Amino acid sequence: MDAEAGWTLPARVVWVNGSGECSGAEAVMLSLVERAVADGVDVVVTSPPGPLSDRLPPGVRHVRLPTFGLGGGDGPAARTAAVASLAARTGRTARALRPEIGRPDTHTIVNSLLALPAVRLARPARPPTWLVHDVVTRRPQRWFVATGIRRAGHGAPIERAVAVSEAAAAPLRPLGCPVVVRPNGVPWPVEANALEVHDPPVVGCAALLVGWKGHTVLLDALAQLPEVRCELAGGHLPTDRAHVAALEARAAAPDLAGRVRFLGHVDATAAMRTWDVAALASTSPEAGPLAVLEAMSLGLPMVASDLGGSHEYLAAGGGVLVRPGDPTALAAGIRAALEPARRAEMALAGRRQVASHHDRARTLPALYRAVMGGDA
Repeated sequence: MDAEAGWTLPARVVWVNGSGECSGAEAVMLSLVERAVADGVDVVVTSPPGPLSDRLPPGVRHVRLPTFGLGGGDGPAARTAAVASLAARTGRTARALRPEIGRPDTHTIVNSLLALPAVRLARPARPPTWLVHDVVTRRPQRWFVATGIRRAGHGAPIERAVAVSEAAAAPLRPLGCPVVVRPNGVPWPVEANALEVHDPPVVGCAALLVGWKGHTVLLDALAQLPEVRCELAGGHLPTDRAHVAALEARAAAPDLAGRVRFLGHVDATAAMRTWDVAALASTSPEAGPLAVLEAMSLGLPMVASDLGGSHEYLAAGGGVLVRPGDPTALAAGIRAALEPARRAEMALAGRRQVASHHDRARTLPALYRAVMGGDA
């Protein structure tokens, strides 16, 4: 029992994550897992293989799941094969999950949209909670939601969805999904970055190397900024090797050669300490991008696509919002973020926003209570 909050912690929690990588969604999950372990909860994390399992706190058991994702390929035949492969992996995932989430003492938390159907097929003993890190706008996403939450056949509907932003919550309400909003947060207070610009300036992006994160757009924008260097911090999923190879080839082209570094898995905050501008060129809406909040907390000017959670975070002036998928607009935004007067304005506005609304000392306990079955 959490005496202060007046609710009872579950004795056992199983997290279901659709990726073995460590991006923003996994960072949030790990913070919540650490808190649960400190509270004496028996925690199991299930996920595909990857760096995530190496970052679990001591005492947390890891159960390996098949790799999720639709994979690549164009044309009807490739799409049909991808769907068939996903269906097979979903079935195997459900079988792996059933012994873990079929126990009556278990509270299941789904940390991935793609995992919802597998969790339902696994017949959890208690309705699970879905921690929402996606903005559901596309038909395939809506199918995963509908399949994962409907009350039909075997399996239980979700007890609730906990969205990390209003942008993530809004599309779920028309689908009949019970949803509450508990915003993401980052450590606060933190020391601000210096506003002086390096020579040459450095633009960084902290994001998993997947297509919709817009790295191609960013590289095309940098081709219009010959005085700027770039660092890309983030790993990639096994199904995105071809995409990463294409990014590396683009970075080696004559208009970018020698100006782009692929950092791989690094501490995002440490990397941001060396950047002059952070960029997030997502072509689909982000739910609650931690990279944006981390940059804001440091007073690091952020340039991001005018979508989803990025819009929510930056609309008050903590950065520059640009048209998605437009390298020229992104290049103009980066130029603006390098101007001394604009940098000072954005740094102040971003840090104020984090202090007021995204201090993790307040947001994490609220998120923890919601996903662990506390206040609704």
